[in-house]
Amino acid sequence: MAFTGKYEFEADENYDAFVQKIGLSSEKVEMGRNCKIVTEVVQNGNDFTWTQHFPGGRTTTNSFTVGSEADMETFGGKKFKATVKMEDGKLVADFPNYRHTAEISGGKLVEISTSSGVVYKRTSKKIA
Repeated sequence: MAFTGKYEFEADENYDAFVQKIGLSSEKVEMGRNCKIVTEVVQNGNDFTWTQHFPGGRTTTNSFTVGSEADMETFGGKKFKATVKMEDGKLVADFPNYRHTAEISGGKLVEISTSSGVVYKRTSKKIA
């Protein structure tokens, strides 16, 4: 499945329970609530550049090659190393305290993060 594109936040489910579970500060929780994040994905084979643009100009970029260890950054700005895998057309990464999957479904970017049984789902519509 080709991931390349620009996607704008459309909806999320279970945000508050998830961010509490992973221990985000109240400041970061408020910043992320109903945040119109624009996610830009560039895929070249197994190489990805995954950039999230937040209102106010903050940007986070993770670059990785499927199957190889890479330096990554979490929701809250923590840096860590992870190996992103491809499983059944989904990108899968184990972050320090949650598992994150991303897939294209119905032309939308669907991201699911799971921590100790708490599931957060974010859907973004393709805008470019």
